Order: sequence, then C-alpha cells, then structure tokens
Amino acid sequence: MKALLNPEPILSSTYSFFPSKTPNSTRFYPHPFPKLLLQDRHRWIGRRNLSLAAKALLDPATIEQFGIPEFDVRNPTLSSSYRRSTLTKPNQTVLEAQTRVCTGPTQTRPLDEQQAFKVFDTILRSGFVTVEHVKAMLGIGIDGNELTRGEIKDEEEVSKAQMGAFFAAMTIRANAFPESTQWSEGEMRAMKTFWPLLVRVLPPDVVFVADPEGLMMGLGSSIGPQFVGNGTSEMRLVGALREVLAGGHLGFEEVQGVLKDVLPFQVGGEKPHGASEALLAAFLIGQRMNRETDRELKAYCLAFDDEIGPPPIADVKSLTHYGEPYDGNTRFFRSTLFVAAVRSCYGESCLLHGVDWMPPKGGITEEQMLKFMGANISLSPFNAMKLLEDDEVGFAYVSQREARPSLYSLIGIREHIKKRPPIATTEKASGKEAIVTGFYHGGYEDSLLMLMKRRGVHSGLVVKGEEGALSMTTRLRSVSTTKGIPVNYCSGFRSLDVASTSELGGVTREGFSLEVNAKDYGFQSTDTPRTDRSVSKNIELGLAALSGEKGPAYDRIVLNAGMVDHLLGAEGAEDISAALDRAREAIDS
Repeated sequence: MKALLNPEPILSSTYSFFPSKTPNSTRFYPHPFPKLLLQDRHRWIGRRNLSLAAKALLDPATIEQFGIPEFDVRNPTLSSSYRRSTLTKPNQTVLEAQTRVCTGPTQTRPLDEQQAFKVFDTILRSGFVTVEHVKAMLGIGIDGNELTRGEIKDEEEVSKAQMGAFFAAMTIRANAFPESTQWSEGEMRAMKTFWPLLVRVLPPDVVFVADPEGLMMGLGSSIGPQFVGNGTSEMRLVGALREVLAGGHLGFEEVQGVLKDVLPFQVGGEKPHGASEALLAAFLIGQRMNRETDRELKAYCLAFDDEIGPPPIADVKSLTHYGEPYDGNTRFFRSTLFVAAVRSCYGESCLLHGVDWMPPKGGITEEQMLKFMGANISLSPFNAMKLLEDDEVGFAYVSQREARPSLYSLIGIREHIKKRPPIATTEKASGKEAIVTGFYHGGYEDSLLMLMKRRGVHSGLVVKGEEGALSMTTRLRSVSTTKGIPVNYCSGFRSLDVASTSELGGVTREGFSLEVNAKDYGFQSTDTPRTDRSVSKNIELGLAALSGEKGPAYDRIVLNAGMVDHLLGAEGAEDISAALDRAREAIDS
C-alpha cells in the first residue's frame, strides 16, 4: 500500500498503512506496521479529528467573518462531506415523492391527494407562477400574459432532471403498471387541477415526458406528439424514450447508441452533447422502472469499456475485481479494502473500483478511506496495473472518475432521479479474470452473474452482504427473518479442469449457491460494528484488525478473505478451513 501513498507531514514515508507482501510468500512482513498501528493509530486519527472538531465548532457567522473556505470546514471523517460542492441540490419535496413513485411495478406507492397537490404546486412554483394561480386552481380563467417566474422559499428549485424523472414515472405508471400502482384518485385530481397550468409553462422536453401522446386530461396538446428534440443525439434519445415511456424495451445497439451520444454529461449545461437533463433523467429511471432486459443491461455494462483506450492486462497469477455498491455503507463496517490487502499478501491480487461519493446513500466508500489516509486516488488503469504487478503491493484502486469518466459524469443526475438507475447494477460488474460484487434486491444476483459471464471471466461471485454490500457477516440469522434472500447468501460460478458445464467463450464453469453460516466455521456470532458514516471509525476498525486485534472486525476480514478464496476456486483454498487459516496467518504472523 505504501506505493499508493502521498506522504504528508504526519505520515512517515517509511510507514505503510497495510503490510507489504514479499515474493513467493504467504506471510505478512509488517516490520514498521505494528508500531504504526499500536503506537500511532489513535494519535494520528485523534490529531486529525482534533483539528476537525475545532472547525466543527465554528458557526456560519464566524466562517463568513474570517473568510474560511468551504472545504476547510468540512469534516473529512464523515462520508457526507465527500459530496462535491459543485453539485446542485435537489428539491426535497419532489425528491420524497420520487422515492415513492420512481420504482418498480410492485414497489411503487402512489401519492395521496395532499402529497400530490403539494408536489405539483412545488413544480409549478419552481418554474413559473401566475397572479391568478388561486383562481386557476378554482377553475376560473387565466390570462397567459400574467405568467412570471416563481420562487420557492426555504427549498431548492425543482431541477429539470427531477421533473424528467418524476413525470417519466407518472407516464410509465399510467401506461404499463398494474392497477394497484397506477395513479391514485388523489393524483388524478391533482393532475386535473394543475396540468392546464403546467402544460403552458413547462419546457417542451418536460411536457413531452409527461404527455408524449398529447392526451393528458383531454386537453389535446400537440407538444408531446410533435416533439423531436434538438440535434441528432436528442432525436435518437426522444425516439428511444417513446418506447420506454410506453413500458417497452430497447435493443443492445439502441441503448449503447443513446449512451454514447449523450455522455459525458456536462453539469450545468442546458443541452450537453445535444440532450437535456430532463430527457436523460427520464431515460435512466424509465429503464429501471421497466426492469431492464439482459440485452439492455449488457449495453450499459459494456458501453464505455474502451473509453480511455483498451484496458491494460496485468501479468499476475490471479486477479479479483471487487465491485462494491458505489454508494457505500451508511451503518456498518465496510471491510473490503482490508480484505483485499490480506488476500494480496498470499498472491491473490485484487483490484478495487468505485467513486468518492455516490447517491442515493452517500455512504462510506473505499475511495474516501484511501483519500483520508493520504493515498493516491487518481491512478490511471495503467498505473494500477503496475501496482498489481509489484511484488511489494499486489492490489490497487481505480476511481470511476479515471476509468469511466462518462459514467462518472452522471453523479449529479443520479442524485436528482433519487432511485438507482441501471448503471448502479452494471458498474459493479467490471473487469476480467474473477469478479466479486454485492447485491440487495432479489433477481439482480442473476443479472450480475449474467454480466460476469458475458465478460468471459473464469469465476464470479455475488454476495448479499449487509446493506447490499459484498461483506459477509458473522452474525447469526434471526429465526424471524423469512422475507427475501437472507444476508450471507452467495451465488456464483468457478472454472473447472474437468468439464461439467460448458458456456460460451470456451470457459468451463461450475455453478453454486449457498447461505454462509459463519458459526459452521468456528466463528462466534457478533453484531457487525457500527460506523454510521464515519470514515475514520471504519479505518480505525480495519487497521486494528490488521494489527491482530481480535474482535468482530477481525473475524469479518478473515471470513470474507477465506470464503472468497474458496468460492472462487483459488489455489490452496479447496478446503474452507485451510482458506480461513491462511487469512488468519497472513494477519497474525
């Protein structure tokens, strides 16, 4: 890990936060590492926290008085502070409504009348309002010349991305959802009241998303049917959206064509690359609401593989790509960074990828921890390959910002559409050789494994860990837990020397699925340590475990290192107990 670090005054260049590995060895050689952990760990974190605590005591008036930059008063120990200040904030009233309606055919919760009226009024006031607004709501006529730009007090304006996502959800629900999740009576009354006003003041792209056929409330608007967009890129997107808004699906080439036309998205641009944010947001959330087909997911997954050139190939014995959910953990210890460090020490090279901050959870990510510790978080794929091939390192981290800038450009829109788009699934299934990733919602484990096989990897593993992450827990499953797929459920495939299952691409694979019970392997049941968005707490737990401090964090690192080795078919891990012992020895020796 020391090759990743940019030493700061408080960090001696002779220290590494993780033990280094030596060639042809299965043991740690952590000569300065225990001293750093046992003597300096609390002082280092405490010293940084002390400074942050002082800044946290400053009130806004003091900050303004002394002209302290915004970055300096953020608290880098908390995951929420890694959200870029350049991102515009969504309107909370509409965002709460999106939580209810921008989801699947069975999960959607229609708005009641009070909620619907509040949402539509907020949208109207965010863009335009009229002097005769109240009269219009009561059915009294209105002069179009009285339109003026409105204001929202104590709230952010509703963005075009929010409007696109919200109205796409309303349109798809009306066209394709079962009766129980179509519009409620309250939503119908609210739309009947507000649509005559909204159709006159909303931008044409938003009107198209809300009423593509021009039949809303019997008004007979021509905007939706005649809307074709601006430029060839937007025209292609509009054509695809007509199918999506009707509840339909697209082909592989159609999806890839749209994505490559409109990305990267330029924050703040009215029509970046010829496409509005309202149309792009509607497209992303609409595809998720319709439950993507395999060919649509493949298109998202493979669209930008070669964006910055052909991916380099590391000359290593074994390589595992870790695809944690990019939006991080908000409650429990996130162990993957430390698991990767352990596995790399006995020849199982590991490549992690992710982002600094991602909605909707905005939780702790590997990039946040590495940045807090002073690591280089801007490695190119080529430089990451060099670290993987370095006998003293053996693992690396690549940010989506460096490897897939087009997908990284969507973070702002993803915050404004609220729910996870298709990319939230496909970005995790990146890499070759072997892939490990986490999932939460049932059904997506099969989709992730399909994407791994499409990439031609020899081994793949999906884990339902806590918070949808890929970390298994030692906590016993509650006997009252019966709904859905249990935590610690694993499914995957691994390559075989003897043919039993043939797949495309000439790879011979053996499939498996199981629920891992840590008690069966000698672990005591313990609750997973809470971190509650604290980056420094997560680091402290991980470093203490790597110093040999026994406890829940130590057990989780050992469990996940050993089980991944075994399930992926790693050399020397055919026996689960032996695989777990190897992980323990790597830490304790």
